[in-house]
Amino acid sequence: MKMDYTDYILDQLKHLTAIDSPSGFTAAVTDYTVDQLKRLGFAPHKTNKGCVVCELGGEEHPVILSAHIDTLGGIVAQVKANGRLRITNIGGLNANNCETENCKIYTRSGKVYDGTLQMNDPSIHVNGDYSKQERTFKGMEVVLDEDVAKKEDTEALGICNGDFVCFDPRTTVTKSGYIKSRFLDDKLSVAILLGFAKKIRDEQLQLKRKVYVFITVYEEVGHGACGALPADAEEILSVDMGCVGEGLECTERKVSICAEDSGGPYDYSVTTELVNCAKQGGLDYAVDIYPHYGSDAEAALFAGYDLKHGLIGAGVYASHGYERSHVNGVKNTFELLNLYLKQS
Repeated sequence: MKMDYTDYILDQLKHLTAIDSPSGFTAAVTDYTVDQLKRLGFAPHKTNKGCVVCELGGEEHPVILSAHIDTLGGIVAQVKANGRLRITNIGGLNANNCETENCKIYTRSGKVYDGTLQMNDPSIHVNGDYSKQERTFKGMEVVLDEDVAKKEDTEALGICNGDFVCFDPRTTVTKSGYIKSRFLDDKLSVAILLGFAKKIRDEQLQLKRKVYVFITVYEEVGHGACGALPADAEEILSVDMGCVGEGLECTERKVSICAEDSGGPYDYSVTTELVNCAKQGGLDYAVDIYPHYGSDAEAALFAGYDLKHGLIGAGVYASHGYERSHVNGVKNTFELLNLYLKQS
């Protein structure tokens, strides 16, 4: 009887998105991931940099399944004279799509405070130029949910430059199967890999290759998979978000196979085998070119690793904003991994 791991994947996604983890602030979420893999009977470990590595089994021709668990976020750049915070972005966080979003500020002392990112002078009843103002982090501020009126009030709370600012993911799954959340890129893929690990353990799945999971923590700033990869690996398959947008074939219900992105083409033989597996399995898939995209697979190559490389992922709409995917995209991605790696 074929088992469905969708509910497990969605449950893991909700747990993962509930743990704030912008690049540089990932210890709590990697601890959680290590614990989940141990619960499944595996023996994961962390690299010195903080990535999670776990061997799932199999023999010969080792392949790395890479996903990243770090997200976009903000960091305090200035405690302003009015007691509010100017932030700068971590990764590709865009001021246009996090205006009015609730957030948490994590201090170095361990205290956590609530706030909201707002335009400077955000009341339409007061500011006649509100609609004309450009949305940039220079013109926005985190308004703290504390009784502060000046810089010294905020500093007395222990808030200072360099504190991390983490935005509410607002994760929800609709009755129609749509998955909406910040940071589906790439926590949805991490959840899928946890689901694949569970399938291997539950069903004693025989893999046709040795398989590693490698969860990175600095992908959003460019150097996630630049080091500490398993030395015997011959291939890296990045499991990351599939792009959805104008000019692309992918939708949220499909698994996307990337043929080329801003770093150049992916390995022809890997991409071809992925396409053949998708065809043979009758999966809903798309092959696309991503014009503004880079992956951990390419980071590994740029770092000098001699690996074949590929990229797949569930389709994600509105990337780097309030993102959306679908359970069908999850299922198609999960099944493609199974077909690509399972012993026939």
